[in-house]
Amino acid sequence: MIAVVTGGGSGIGSAVTDRLRKAGADVVVWDLNGGDIDCDISDPASVAAAIDKTVADHGPPDRLVACAGIGASGLLLEQAPSDWQRVIDTNLTGTWLTMRATARAMVDAGSGGSIVAVSSISGTLADRDMGAYCVSKAGIDMLVRVAATEWGPHGIRVNAVGPGVTRTPMLGRVEQLPGWVEGLTERTALGRLGQADDVAETIIAVLEMSWVTGQTVFADGGLALHSPIDAYGQMQRLMARGGRQ
Repeated sequence: MIAVVTGGGSGIGSAVTDRLRKAGADVVVWDLNGGDIDCDISDPASVAAAIDKTVADHGPPDRLVACAGIGASGLLLEQAPSDWQRVIDTNLTGTWLTMRATARAMVDAGSGGSIVAVSSISGTLADRDMGAYCVSKAGIDMLVRVAATEWGPHGIRVNAVGPGVTRTPMLGRVEQLPGWVEGLTERTALGRLGQADDVAETIIAVLEMSWVTGQTVFADGGLALHSPIDAYGQMQRLMARGGRQ
């Protein structure tokens, strides 16, 4: 197995890389920091150079995990167009460029393969102050469905994995907000924040599912199951506060 992992220098990508290498795969990490090949996924020329070097040095890949992406915040009425474009260029267009380059190598080799792109539950749920990020991840969900339809005849499966809140460098300082982690833990069915390896485990599983394509699988511990209406939860919180008085 020859696998390309974008964004494999840290976070979820690094956890995926570790799991693949332990399983004996020849893994090529494309990243701007800590990768085997320096690659800016938002730049078509950089992606083209990365796939050319990968094929020349390792052979055509039969697996791709597209993890590279950036976080962002900004209210829709206030965000600068340049900031919006930077998020879309990296998360959505960059994922498309990466998928297209590796799929072309798979088609040319006649080998088929499997692609998993990292989406997010924020591609389905609306998060205030994260409009560009939400839109970019929603785009990935549709991208994998169209790609699965177009590339299926070539034996290429294409899916997405949507993490919930995961402890990675991208999470940053928001984890330090008073009560934030506690609130998320309460709303998550499995009762904790996710770790990078939790998501990597799901990605590896989906990567090898031979009869699954065009799907987005949430790896969120059940966070997206929780309705914001939650009258029961509010009642429980009020009772808990009353008991502490």
